[in-house]
Amino acid sequence: MTQTLCTRCGTELPSGALACPACASLTHAETLKALAAAADRAARAGDLASARDDWSRALELLPPQSEQHAVIARRVAELARRIEAPAGTPQEEAATPWWRRGAPGLLAVAVAVLSKIKFLLLGLTKASTFVSMFAFFGVYWSIYGWPLALGLVLSIYIHEMGHVAMLRTLGIGASAPMFVPGVGAFVMLKQHIGNPLNDAKVGLAGPVWGLGAALAALSIYVVTRAPIWLAIAQLTGFLNLFNLIPVWQLDGSRGLHVLAHWERWALVFAIAAALIVTQQRLLLIVGGVAVWRALQRDAGPGDTRVLATFVVLIVALSMLARGVG
Repeated sequence: MTQTLCTRCGTELPSGALACPACASLTHAETLKALAAAADRAARAGDLASARDDWSRALELLPPQSEQHAVIARRVAELARRIEAPAGTPQEEAATPWWRRGAPGLLAVAVAVLSKIKFLLLGLTKASTFVSMFAFFGVYWSIYGWPLALGLVLSIYIHEMGHVAMLRTLGIGASAPMFVPGVGAFVMLKQHIGNPLNDAKVGLAGPVWGLGAALAALSIYVVTRAPIWLAIAQLTGFLNLFNLIPVWQLDGSRGLHVLAHWERWALVFAIAAALIVTQQRLLLIVGGVAVWRALQRDAGPGDTRVLATFVVLIVALSMLARGVG
């Protein structure tokens, strides 16, 4: 009788097992990656039925109680809803009051915001995160005072939870954030990310959430006119822009790794344009390293959505950070 062994830890797998009982790695990981890529291509091409079918096949290869199964099941349900939804006529839409047309969108935004707040609070239930965050806060309180220290620690926490949220979406295990005074914070991966596109998504998710934190602080400043909120918004923008330097293990390096040669040069030009407009000197470092990476022979397969995300982050964060540096 042929025995099936886990490719990761070598444990003998029971017949029909969807995940290894020892290390929890997925038995059909490669097939799932191929189905996810096919579904993504179909969705981009507007073929929602094929995308739904690919995700449905992926569901059959996932443990029913896993988080990945729940995420993909929601995607299948959403695709089915979009396929089956009847198209309304322009006259019907015009006859509907604007507040009724906008209600579903507002409700979706409210649910999304509440879910993000709930997710952020969950991270604080980890003792290691809370204790290290408190120690980090104490160090910077003694240097800058408690308001700026609190804004700094919360913005870094939100940045790191952006990484964690994307990792969970991709079905990759990770620890809760750990804070280190003088360094920042980090999360520990429980498995290697072999796909450069997924690595880019995880890398840029932190600055995306960090941008959200900076914009929230800026909104509070607009309402209250309290200078501390402007300082927090600018500092948050600067720290997230620093993380976009495409070198070492910084988020920018992970985002740039998937870009093709022409996309890397497009990013360089976007950085140059942002430098001219904002005069943010940190962009000299970001752009200089980006030029060096663009000149290298190795390049990724390319992804225009990652490029667009990178460019938006560069422009928005450099505008927010104009008051720093």
